[in-house]
Amino acid sequence: MSLSGPASGRLDTSVLVTTFRRPRHLALVLESIALQRGVPRDFEVVVADDGSGDATPEVVAQFAATVDIPVRFVTQPHEGFRLARCRNQAARLARGDYLVFLDGDCILTRGHLAAHRTRRRPGLALLGHCARLPEDTSRLLVPENLSVTNLAGLVPAAEVRALDRRHRRARWHNLIRHQTKPRLTGGDFGLWRADFERVNGFDERFIGWGQEDDDLGLRLRAAGVRLESVIDLTRSLHVWHPTDPTATPRWKDGANVAYFSRRGRLTVCREGLRHRGRTDVAWGLPADLETTALGRCLARQLATAPTAAPGGRCEIDVVVHPTRLGFSRPAECRLVLVPRGMAPPRSLAARTDRVVAVDPLDESAVAEALESIG
Repeated sequence: MSLSGPASGRLDTSVLVTTFRRPRHLALVLESIALQRGVPRDFEVVVADDGSGDATPEVVAQFAATVDIPVRFVTQPHEGFRLARCRNQAARLARGDYLVFLDGDCILTRGHLAAHRTRRRPGLALLGHCARLPEDTSRLLVPENLSVTNLAGLVPAAEVRALDRRHRRARWHNLIRHQTKPRLTGGDFGLWRADFERVNGFDERFIGWGQEDDDLGLRLRAAGVRLESVIDLTRSLHVWHPTDPTATPRWKDGANVAYFSRRGRLTVCREGLRHRGRTDVAWGLPADLETTALGRCLARQLATAPTAAPGGRCEIDVVVHPTRLGFSRPAECRLVLVPRGMAPPRSLAARTDRVVAVDPLDESAVAEALESIG
């Protein structure tokens, strides 16, 4: 919902803030956005709440009543840690052509938006990062004093050095054209809306702590978007709080690691800004589709879906076993469908990203399988 500002019309920038049960931290972050310097007031704030059930709506409403920029607010029922969905909710409401994503515990330095405008360009995502403030410093911060606070002076020297090293590593990874680095961290980055929409936003199949931002970074790269550090120009300040109980000490122990590590990742995710059903995905279908019961079932399920010509590029290339055919198209995911109780030959399985066994006569099971791929 809109709390202040015009109800329609395009803006240059949307600052998208996600929050959950930290109204004090959110108040500090919002005030830091209002204090941005060096840019016109042609930006808005969109706060997306993951169902806090506390004073968060009041904090946003009070802020909206005191600033000269549009403020919008959206919330959702809290059904587990759904940060990907929360960020997409904010993006759906946003009216800016450029999107700056920010966690609700990260204060902005005063030139943050100006730094993004200096360096941004289409096809580029700008990666920021936070300097972690000590607990005692964090407890003394109040929104009313931010305008006279030297925020940069609050950052410990060790944090400054760590961020400088991070920026140098990012530049090196770009120089050698590393395939996965620098990594995108979702709490502080910006990109053009068109580039975000190109990959269908965050993948909302990520539920629980971690990996949704790593996934977005990989899909942006696959779409041709370059990722560069902007830490040399600006960085956010993380306000101390106890570690979230859903966070794992090690990245590899996260609830989403298995899903993140799957083979056959689609560049345009299936559950993002919009749902992409089986008829929204580009398929490659085998020439012998009509020779088996499972193939005929597949043909019925994908009768209205876009399909690639032989040799043409698709998102998911399919082989229906038993067959003598193999994969024949460039694809992001190679799928083998087999009747339940069967397995593809080892030579075919070695080239496969996903093997799915279904009952050829169970239309709903086949449809469900097609919806899940990617």
